[in-house]
Amino acid sequence: MTAVDTTPALDLGPARALSCRECGHQIPLAPEFACAECFGPLEVAYDFGSVTRADIESGPKSIWRYRRLLPVPPDVESHPNTDPGFTRLVKADRLAAALGVKSLWVKDDTGNPTHSFKDRVVAVALAAARKLGFKVLACPSTGNLANAVAAAAARAGWDSVVLIPSSLERAKILTSAVYDGSLIAVDGNYDDVNRLATELAAENEDWAFVNVNVRPYYAEGSKTLGYEVAEQLGWRLPGQVVIPVASGSQLTKVDKAFRELAILGLVEDTPYRVFGAQATGCSPVSAAYKADQDVVVPVKPNTIARSLAIGAPADGPYVLDTVRRTGGAVEDVTDEEVVEGIRLLARTEGIFAETAGGVTVATAKKLIETGQLDPDADTVLLITGDGLKTLDAVENHIGPKAVVPPNTAAVRAALDS
Repeated sequence: MTAVDTTPALDLGPARALSCRECGHQIPLAPEFACAECFGPLEVAYDFGSVTRADIESGPKSIWRYRRLLPVPPDVESHPNTDPGFTRLVKADRLAAALGVKSLWVKDDTGNPTHSFKDRVVAVALAAARKLGFKVLACPSTGNLANAVAAAAARAGWDSVVLIPSSLERAKILTSAVYDGSLIAVDGNYDDVNRLATELAAENEDWAFVNVNVRPYYAEGSKTLGYEVAEQLGWRLPGQVVIPVASGSQLTKVDKAFRELAILGLVEDTPYRVFGAQATGCSPVSAAYKADQDVVVPVKPNTIARSLAIGAPADGPYVLDTVRRTGGAVEDVTDEEVVEGIRLLARTEGIFAETAGGVTVATAKKLIETGQLDPDADTVLLITGDGLKTLDAVENHIGPKAVVPPNTAAVRAALDS
């Protein structure tokens, strides 16, 4: 392991270096995402110093209350951003009864500015990109990230370049295009779009591709989900958490957040288990877990859960490490189960989730039925996007109970039937 012994040229708060997740080699903070020594992925290394609960609780009701734990400048709040986070943690008693668990919470991230957790990671990426000298905010996306990047760039007064698969849900296309950035549809799946973005990032030095050349900073935004869950539970860790898996970064960063809180003494270091949720039509991490393999074999996605349709998940191996270390698992569910998961959450808790949320709920149900989730442990489900973005997934399954003429007798007859 090689370390840098230098003071960062960039003021990104507690961030001190980029460290390789494979070999430990460190470099100064920079717009880099791969280790020059072994080509492993880089992540942010910190010197947190002293952080107290009071420090956090005195902050704004957004992710910036955790700025002392993120790679952002101390004055991050003074620059235009979408200021996401501190979304509600819902005590889901009716869903708990339906699933057969004792205590259940739903972390409802549909309340973010563009209605998904991606606002968190983009806000952190934008804050870092400012310091790194970029001028354009960009991304390849399966939809939610496209919304978040386009909105954040508009708010900041930046240009944006957003690349999406041409087959993306119509709602997600419109909710990206409305911000009037450069939205480009590509003939191909997400993995094709991601390869194209990597090539463009190499050719355009002033473009910050949030999940490519500034990925180490961007990924840290997902930690705020873990921080908020622990704080909203009264500064304690849940017994188990179920998290949807696309690239896998969110799952690994929530786990990182729980570990950081324990190391800093902000929560008691209690055991917890992390579970990953995938759609069967794009479940390479689940397949590797079930086969007891360390290598995640890429697949061609074929599922209605398009926000999770990443056939070659960058953090797949690290998801496997996390669930195995914590005693969790990775499971997958069919598209039919996804739709039922969306409907179950809606009718029990009044929360309309996109397909990724349906994956999470349906996976939790399956894990409980197979005895992998402890029905007596405090359980948290992460709902990461709004159902209004994926209406096509449910439109053939729901609708009016009846169509009647405008009189009370007809309404009573319809209700009786």
